[in-house]
Amino acid sequence: MTVVLVPAYRPDGRLPALLAALRRLDPRLDLLVVDDGSPGPVLEECRALGATVLHHGVNRGKGAALRTGFAHVALVSPGSAVVTADADGQHLPEDVVRVAAAVGAGVVLGVRSFGGDDVPLRSRVGNRVSAVLVRAATGRALVDTQTGLRGFAPDLLPWLLTVTGDRFEYELRVLLEAARRGTPIEQLPIATVYLEGNASSHFSPVRDSLRVYRPLALFLLSSLSAFVVDLGALLVLGALTGSLWVSVVGARLLSGTVNYQVNRRVVFSARGGRRTVLGYAALAGSLLAANLALISALTWLGASLLAAKLTTEVLLVGISFTVQRCAVFRRRRAARAPDRQIVISGGPGADLVTRR
Repeated sequence: MTVVLVPAYRPDGRLPALLAALRRLDPRLDLLVVDDGSPGPVLEECRALGATVLHHGVNRGKGAALRTGFAHVALVSPGSAVVTADADGQHLPEDVVRVAAAVGAGVVLGVRSFGGDDVPLRSRVGNRVSAVLVRAATGRALVDTQTGLRGFAPDLLPWLLTVTGDRFEYELRVLLEAARRGTPIEQLPIATVYLEGNASSHFSPVRDSLRVYRPLALFLLSSLSAFVVDLGALLVLGALTGSLWVSVVGARLLSGTVNYQVNRRVVFSARGGRRTVLGYAALAGSLLAANLALISALTWLGASLLAAKLTTEVLLVGISFTVQRCAVFRRRRAARAPDRQIVISGGPGADLVTRR
């Protein structure tokens, strides 16, 4: 069985139109709508089409709405695959059905093409930036990191409830975590549809982008501060000792101590302990060896110490971020129920109120 989950905030007639088309194309699909704090007559139409509707008492964000839907499926229909789709008509019902049919052992992404002239600039740029960052952080090349049309195998539901983020950042974090844990990700081309320049989107380019990219931005600032300490110590020790090895090792020890404390406390908000200390020490040792090798090679080729240091840091910063986030400061999260109040109406379990 497959459940089509649609998070909705202030939906219009395009939502019941999508549900009606899905009913015609594949009557076997279960339809689930999560109203994120905006009840209205449109939801009555959804119920009339046989969809189950869950309500948030207040607007909590797309990520929270998705987790509410996942929790409901895990409770009411365990063993079902889930396909998520947007409520604004930007996913063709035929593509939703295709993604549902393709769900296997992992994640299926309905990916769009961003080369057309009708693609809004903010969508083209935003997706490109996200794709580059996801590849830098995970090594996975994903065409469309912002697609809302996704299919999930049944066994992924408990894990999906542990991913944090209540707004649009949730979907990007799902991709990052899926790639890191080795979950298969299939990419299925779908139609690219932007209605009215994507005016119906509730994505805030500034606020939500800050939520999505905050960890990386903090890491880059932390790395910059550590780099300033590292470079200053390198130049001072180089002038005092005349030894490349002593300068590089001494500067790295000083900057590494600063970088560890800032990343642990501010960037990744992780607890200290033997595991993080040993993990960071192993990473620092590996980066130190790479630093020495690259700087030695570049200075041997005629580069100045400053130029060699700058080049080396640029080459290694992506590796450092990925290892620290995925391994050194990785949080061990326990599964949690995301719902404070859910009202279920229509379909099985009508008028059931679940409180956390």
